[in-house]
Amino acid sequence: MTALTNQEGQTVPSVSWPTRVGEDWVSISSDEIFNGKTVVVFSLPGAFTPTCSSTHLPRYNELAAVFADNGVDEIVCISVNDTFVMNAWAADQEAGNIRMIPDGNGEFTAAMGMLVDKSDIGFGKRSWRYSMLVKDGVVAKMFIEPQKPGDPFEVSDADTMLNYINADAELPQSISLFTKPGCPFCSKAKQALTQAGLKFEEVLLGRDASLTSLRAMSGRETVPQIFVAGQHIGGSEELEEYLQART
Repeated sequence: MTALTNQEGQTVPSVSWPTRVGEDWVSISSDEIFNGKTVVVFSLPGAFTPTCSSTHLPRYNELAAVFADNGVDEIVCISVNDTFVMNAWAADQEAGNIRMIPDGNGEFTAAMGMLVDKSDIGFGKRSWRYSMLVKDGVVAKMFIEPQKPGDPFEVSDADTMLNYINADAELPQSISLFTKPGCPFCSKAKQALTQAGLKFEEVLLGRDASLTSLRAMSGRETVPQIFVAGQHIGGSEELEEYLQART
């Protein structure tokens, strides 16, 4: 493998990407994205691939608000995929907090010195996995995955980047709320969490999980059921007590 070079202190490449927005083709320039802004970029081998879908993209999307609170204007994901694939992946992942850039021709990735040959697994030329902090078009920090076989994922993750930006940044609690359609108590629980300024993931019975799953996790069959940081809080009354204790 060709040695990958750290681009800290260098200006990011000036390129344009053809992207699909609705039914229209829209050209986006790197100058438009980076100039006058503080931007976090993470780049990966391919959309819909296991590590990228299970961890890399979701965690950046989850921490987007924390990055914003710490001076980051935008988070950008760059992959050597076409715009249709990147749009479909963003929709599949519900990654509305991330700008998806399809570097389909690999121009930006090659200019960054991060284009690698993955022909052995049928990928052709793809991006090596890395992340970087870009300030007004200049690379302030890069985290490049170690050059070893496979697809290492050790340093380009969202938590490593956030820790570099602010080691004392307050991370959001992971909250899951089990609900079912037409449940007034579920609506009340969602409203209470929102009013408390807490972000949560709604797990809808019949769509995202089954009654068996709920019973196995909570020992109960009623909704809502709330979990915070892996701990089962309980139903509506317990949630009210939990929120009162926070104030």
